[in-house]
Amino acid sequence: MAKKEHYTNLESMYAAAPVNSIYEPVMEVSEGQATIEIELSEKYHHSAGGVHGSVYFKMLDDAAFFAANSLEEQFFVLTTSFTTYITRPVSSGKMKAIGKVVNRNKSQFIAESVVYDSEGREIGRGNGVFVRGKFLLADSAGYA
Repeated sequence: MAKKEHYTNLESMYAAAPVNSIYEPVMEVSEGQATIEIELSEKYHHSAGGVHGSVYFKMLDDAAFFAANSLEEQFFVLTTSFTTYITRPVSSGKMKAIGKVVNRNKSQFIAESVVYDSEGREIGRGNGVFVRGKFLLADSAGYA
């Protein structure tokens, strides 16, 4: 399979995930990198009017995860750990997360991600460890 086809299949798989009907993200995958954007609305707010931390986590983890899976063409990767840092509150506009693989070996991928607000300011960052699972990508909803 060509790499571009693998990236397109990952993008389709992401769009097909039921959880993404809540967030309606748009993702682009390339070699060792993934970019995700969502348009913010009040449905993502906590009681004080800012975006809930779960949205930061989801974007950061997803961007890092798909950066890792861009380098694995057969199996669905799994997040084994992920650390999230929320550095600035946001309540409106768009959030854009960019994930990149920074290290890989036979058993794991280490990826970092940064999320930005509409003005390009960093509002959060994270890093995680991902491993190859046993579930075939070809059997994933939306892949292929």
